[in-house]
Amino acid sequence: MSRTRNRRTVVAKRAPTAPVETDEIEGLVRANGNGIATSVTQVGSNDPGTHLGRGKLEELAAAVETHDAGRVVVDGELTPGQHYAIERAMPAETAVVDRYRLVLEIFERQAGTRRAQLQVELAQLRYDLPRLIESADEGLLNEVTEKGSPVYDVRDRIDRLERKLAELPNPADRFRKRRREEGFDLVTIAGYTNAGKSTLLHRLADDLSLEDADSRSAPDGSEKDATAAIEDRLFKTLETTTRRATVGGRPVLATDTVGFVDDLPHDFVASFSSTLSEAAAADAVVLVVDAGDPLGTFRDRLSVSLEVLDAQDVAEDRIVPVLNKVDLLSAAERTRRRTLAADLVPEAAGEPIPASVLEGSNLETLRAAIGERLPEARATIRLPNCDDAMALVSRAYDRTTVETVDYDGATVTVACRGRPSVLEKLRARAEEIERDEA
Repeated sequence: MSRTRNRRTVVAKRAPTAPVETDEIEGLVRANGNGIATSVTQVGSNDPGTHLGRGKLEELAAAVETHDAGRVVVDGELTPGQHYAIERAMPAETAVVDRYRLVLEIFERQAGTRRAQLQVELAQLRYDLPRLIESADEGLLNEVTEKGSPVYDVRDRIDRLERKLAELPNPADRFRKRRREEGFDLVTIAGYTNAGKSTLLHRLADDLSLEDADSRSAPDGSEKDATAAIEDRLFKTLETTTRRATVGGRPVLATDTVGFVDDLPHDFVASFSSTLSEAAAADAVVLVVDAGDPLGTFRDRLSVSLEVLDAQDVAEDRIVPVLNKVDLLSAAERTRRRTLAADLVPEAAGEPIPASVLEGSNLETLRAAIGERLPEARATIRLPNCDDAMALVSRAYDRTTVETVDYDGATVTVACRGRPSVLEKLRARAEEIERDEA
């Protein structure tokens, strides 16, 4: 198969009602470096055997032949049996992938670290294994007869990749441990892609000016810009972003995680985000939901997001639910979404916070809610008035909220509040200074 033909793609999509939109799946195909030859659509219910129906498969095969295409991308999740049925109906050497497999290919292109590359390969193999069994008609083989077969080889590779990933040091673990030792609280921002997570990170960060990272404006209509917009929105955040912020006078590291994507298995996305899979270690998890979504979509996305956090063992009282983009809604629609969210969000998480991150409305309420989740204690530290005392006072200002500093002759008294482990280190340092000055 020529390289040109291999990159030429026919898109197929089925929907229960018209019109059948293909803009997003075509954007994903282009984001993967492939050209669009044509699209074939079908209105109707999912055919259990072929997904599209036998008649539509014939039309799809004819389109592949006419356009000399090397790939078919189906916008949906294919069962192993459906995948095999479509593949058999296409011209020889035509690759058939569904939406999930296409996304994994894009993940592979974006993976920049050895860990990410291994994670992508593992996800691909886990996805391909049942389809390999179906196409090779090996579903009835037992373990003995599978030995030495492609199925056995894939399973062996999966086992080896799992061992490698378990043994591979995770830089994020060391980063978090070091930052905790330095006195930083950890905040994770989670939610669906385009809910406003990146814009919120810009709002919270100390060292970034606000940019509309989750633009609501439509692309200008050009194919290049549309593709870039989809690629940016879905896949440019594979590597999580962390920025320093200040909440209630305390130093915080806020991390924007990989976003959830509609109609994708969420473990796909979670597997590429160490911060999401370890969100339970964060002091607060800000769950951002797009309140501007249609009510049904809003409900489904909030429910799924909460399920994902629960699966990651995130404590309910650490969650800060935020209903973003309420400026797009009427007063009645705001009330409907707040009422619905209040029914879905665990009581321990508190009232969902309506906000417009882009406009900066209600962010102080959000900051206060984050601050309430941060572990806090109070301390009054007394030490001799000396040069070392000034260094300790400076450290207290950097790592805690200092309420008062009193200089009373030979004694300095610092009243502050902050992370218990940080206060303990300040006390220990004060005791050292007092011993040295004695």
